[in-house]
Amino acid sequence: MKKKHLLIGLITAGFFASCNNPSTTDAPTSETDSTEVVVEETEEEGETTIDPNQTSFGPNKVDTTVAISTEELLAQFEGKTELEATFKAEINETCSKMGCWINIAKEDGETFRVRFKDHFTIPVDTEPGTIAYMSGKAIQDTVSVDMQKHFLEDANAPQEEIDAVTEVKYGMTFIADGIEIVK
Repeated sequence: MKKKHLLIGLITAGFFASCNNPSTTDAPTSETDSTEVVVEETEEEGETTIDPNQTSFGPNKVDTTVAISTEELLAQFEGKTELEATFKAEINETCSKMGCWINIAKEDGETFRVRFKDHFTIPVDTEPGTIAYMSGKAIQDTVSVDMQKHFLEDANAPQEEIDAVTEVKYGMTFIADGIEIVK
């Protein structure tokens, strides 16, 4: 019984620490038909690297043929609390520490966050303007002040911007179970 509690504690600690540690990355969990996923682990450091030619990430493969636009996603989500969808968008920003989230721009200049189910990651050097297809679920989400500050720290925002966050934010978040990056 003690081993079970220890294991649960270690998993929980690893989950919360994973986005704050820029020296490790999660291994990719899916493959594409045309690209073999190559994961290398260095024995000295225990670090995982992602094949630079890899384009598909997450536990599910994205069917790009059914993707809707970002505008269609937002219109279909209007008045709902959740929506399963696959959509195509231009990446606005990527988590600079782990690649564990991205922001997508809306037509009004605002953004919404895409988080990755089971905390999978994409390359941190994914440039703004990169086109991606994502599958998963859009949800109405409450983002605490602490989590907003954490996201800003991940984005290397200025301390003034981080300190200015004082209210809980409520809005749409997309939880992706797969992402296909167009290279």
